[in-house]
Amino acid sequence: MAEAEVKVAFVSNLNGTTVAEVSLGSFLAPLCLLSRGLFLIVFHLSRGVLPFFKGAHLLLDFTTLIMPMVLSCTVLSDILHWVIVGLAVVDLCVLYLLSKNRKAPSRGSISGPVHSFLHSHVETNRVPFVTAFRVLVNVKTAISILAVDFSVFPRRYAKTETYGTGVMDFGVGAYVMANALVCPEARGKKIQGSKFRYVVKQVLSVWPLVLLGLVRLASVKSTGYHEHVSEYGIHWNFFFTLAIVRVVASALLSVFPISSSWLIALLISGVYQVVLETTDLKSFIIQNSERTTFLEANREGIFSVVGYVAVYMAGVQVGLYLMRPRNLVKDWILVVRNLLLGSFGLWLVLYVCQTYVEPVSRRMANLSFCIWTVAQSLFFLSCLSAADVVLLFAKVVSKFSLVSTSWNPAGSSQTDGKLRKKMDELCLIQSVNRNQLLFFLLANLMTGLTNILVDTLKSNDFFAVCVLLSYMFMNSLSIFILHICNITIKFW
Repeated sequence: MAEAEVKVAFVSNLNGTTVAEVSLGSFLAPLCLLSRGLFLIVFHLSRGVLPFFKGAHLLLDFTTLIMPMVLSCTVLSDILHWVIVGLAVVDLCVLYLLSKNRKAPSRGSISGPVHSFLHSHVETNRVPFVTAFRVLVNVKTAISILAVDFSVFPRRYAKTETYGTGVMDFGVGAYVMANALVCPEARGKKIQGSKFRYVVKQVLSVWPLVLLGLVRLASVKSTGYHEHVSEYGIHWNFFFTLAIVRVVASALLSVFPISSSWLIALLISGVYQVVLETTDLKSFIIQNSERTTFLEANREGIFSVVGYVAVYMAGVQVGLYLMRPRNLVKDWILVVRNLLLGSFGLWLVLYVCQTYVEPVSRRMANLSFCIWTVAQSLFFLSCLSAADVVLLFAKVVSKFSLVSTSWNPAGSSQTDGKLRKKMDELCLIQSVNRNQLLFFLLANLMTGLTNILVDTLKSNDFFAVCVLLSYMFMNSLSIFILHICNITIKFW
């Protein structure tokens, strides 16, 4: 069997893991973000000088954010729950010490400081946990697309063949969701001019994605790079899906009210599921028949677009809710609560759907997949937002706000504002956020190059982890250099 066929077999016919295990992973990144922020606060209180030199900030962010995510999906995957418990205990201990030793302790019960914190104001020019969500989904995707080719990456995390819930299955849905959260419609931008011109503008704006899709197609076919055909098809890839989803969603949002995005998402996914159940479409998508025509050759990629459009429309609704102006801490705590309630509610619906309709299928992007993707995304957002609130409390208690990609107390001094801007300029999360598409493209190119240079299937666990860490460090370093040089690669 040829090497490419062996690699395809290695990532084929998999059934994924449980919904609970995928949800468990949602705790890790928020805890890492919180740990990073608490480290900076403790360092400052120990009379340390911030900011560090540039390389130190890159190493800090890579060590506290990227490295744990690499280790969690490789050598630490079987004890991930203990890793999460350990991080949570350490963070709680640090928070307790900060609260106990706050500079202006109040007498009496703790209700006074808590009440004061709940009614305090935050800067409202951004929603930091949305930025963190988008960046972390991108980072996790970058890790997974290479890690899946190594045996150290658990097979249960990889994309499923037909039915199932793998970590990478959630990754593709979350990537679509992440794009929807900050789309112009979700941010409240009005359509200028005629609706037809607006849709035409959106069609023209996705040409970079189409170009990248064509480049990927040409490079895969010309190099003989291994490809899992039942994932998207022979000629299709995720870049084409992203482009079409954006255009279709823009057309729908130019016709229907943006506030009805959730209803459109429900109608699209529901009608699509009815068609799957009442016609031969389901068997056509999942059957192992010949791929002679273009439609047959790319049936998974073409028809799954319907489900991804539904996910995108749901993401627009969530983004519209999150982008509402709020300036009180208690208002954001209500957002955390509502995100949690929304995710739990959708998980109940998912249980019913999987029991009485059919299981989750990324291959078809069916109704269950759409519900699961939105539910898991809401849960991840709730974890990130909760971590942001806790970190804000630590900032208020310590009277130190120089932690990037998190909320800041309102009314900070102009000097603090300048220092925070400097910290943002040295932040890896802000670096990736600045050039998200470039980071995703770079990860794809580095993945292909690594597969050419390294025999991934025969690599032992230690070597595989070293390769993954080196690969992610090179991606991070490249994007970090562009950020500190104030370079945004956007040529469209």
